[in-house]
Amino acid sequence: MAIKFTDLDKTTTFAELAVLQPAVLKKELTNTRVEAYSIPAGGSLNFNYAASPVYETHIELLQKLADEQQVIEKYHEVASGSVMNTGESRKVLHHLTRGKLSADVIEDDIDLERFYASQLKRLDSFSDQVHSGVIKGSTGKAFDTVVQIGIGGSDLGPRALYLALEGIMTTQKMKAEFISNVDPDDAAAVLRRVDPETTLFILVSKSGTTQETLTNRDLVLQKVAAKNIKGFNPSKHMVAVTSNSSPLASSDDNLESFFIDNYIGGRYSSTSAVGGLVLSLAFGVDTFKDLLGGAHEADAQALHQDIKKNAALMDALIGLYQRNVLDLRTTAILPYSQALSRFPAHLQQLDMESNGKRVNRDGQPIDYKTGYTLFGEPGTNGQHSFYQHLHQGTDVTPLQFIGFSESQYQEDLIIDGSTSQQKLNANLAAQIIAFAKGQEHENLNKEFPGERYSTLIHGKQLTPRTLGALLAHFENKVMFQGFLWNVNSFDQEGVQLGKLLTSKVLSGDIDDSALVSFVELLS
Repeated sequence: MAIKFTDLDKTTTFAELAVLQPAVLKKELTNTRVEAYSIPAGGSLNFNYAASPVYETHIELLQKLADEQQVIEKYHEVASGSVMNTGESRKVLHHLTRGKLSADVIEDDIDLERFYASQLKRLDSFSDQVHSGVIKGSTGKAFDTVVQIGIGGSDLGPRALYLALEGIMTTQKMKAEFISNVDPDDAAAVLRRVDPETTLFILVSKSGTTQETLTNRDLVLQKVAAKNIKGFNPSKHMVAVTSNSSPLASSDDNLESFFIDNYIGGRYSSTSAVGGLVLSLAFGVDTFKDLLGGAHEADAQALHQDIKKNAALMDALIGLYQRNVLDLRTTAILPYSQALSRFPAHLQQLDMESNGKRVNRDGQPIDYKTGYTLFGEPGTNGQHSFYQHLHQGTDVTPLQFIGFSESQYQEDLIIDGSTSQQKLNANLAAQIIAFAKGQEHENLNKEFPGERYSTLIHGKQLTPRTLGALLAHFENKVMFQGFLWNVNSFDQEGVQLGKLLTSKVLSGDIDDSALVSFVELLS
């Protein structure tokens, strides 16, 4: 059967779904439901949707909708190397960086899975030579710090993953820093913390032309040159991660170049050399391989046709129901793990850049809602920040909790009869129930309406393997929602206009009087 793409509003199943009333959690949320509404999510994680607004009738229609929209068939098309990025006429192959899911993907007589595997071997060899001192800085000192210079997908995912693993890797090999913002204060702050003689810089730009990234590279080089370090050669301190057709690929200014291709979008690139090089240098390539293994396990799990066995697809479908039937516009990522402090920022780009689209895959306007506005903060910090709005505000915001039984550092103490980790998870469990069931009170200021929906991804501990599975879960959820909404989740035309106007400002070619005025205000 040929793969077809159908707009959501043209399906009879969606019309059936739209007339169903959401589950009433004050009545429905019982221990039986908590135990039953759970799906393995790969990497020893589980996805629990007991506190979401669906019951069995919803689930049956959501399964029917997924089948009608051929969501799993489309995933197979992605995995087999079909051109699924219609806007840019490209394959979508980030899954292939962590393992093959279907038949060989061949391009110009090259098996791309083997190509990605060869890049992983190069990461292994290079990082080993750096760690062993075979590769040193230009003044003869061993490298002890790596600084990644990139922006968007070249920064958000790798930074989030590095911070997530920093606490558990007791034998960290190198410290990592990140420079992303073209604001000069970003680079200046990092350069104050590092010794150029022992620092290896990673320049990440697939096109090799990213304005912010190249500006930061030149700023770093000029700042280091101003130190007049005897014998310092910047080309011995800079490696590139880029496409093999970019200007950076053949530059003599780099010690080494590692390659990604146009089939891996920036926000999906953390399991390529974009994230792999910095993580391998910081923690060793075995840590990165463990992360890839967890991601591949979640990818394979997401191939299940039965949504009760497919955590990413169930998550996507519940999100679609909340967005398109219940008209809920915002969602929050709430990790009860300090290690995931930057994970919500990565998911903002992943989700909002992928599915913030107003035309379908054929470039035609659509008349239903797509995409969420997403934000987040680790618990329990968020409880003392924006939970007031979530509990008693006039809008309902679906919540996506993440939690773990054990801490990473394992340096916990009993205080007032319980450990800090027990207090953390007590808060998490209590919040789920408080949001779902609320509280009646004669004083309306103390009343909680409840019926605030949430899901929970949980596991024993945040490890490289569980982190890889967590990353892949959300990547696959976003992909599935794009299929259901019939949008192209793999391009990002929405970021281009601002770049174009910026270039006009910098070149002095401004033809908009209001733009001139704002430039003058900031001068």
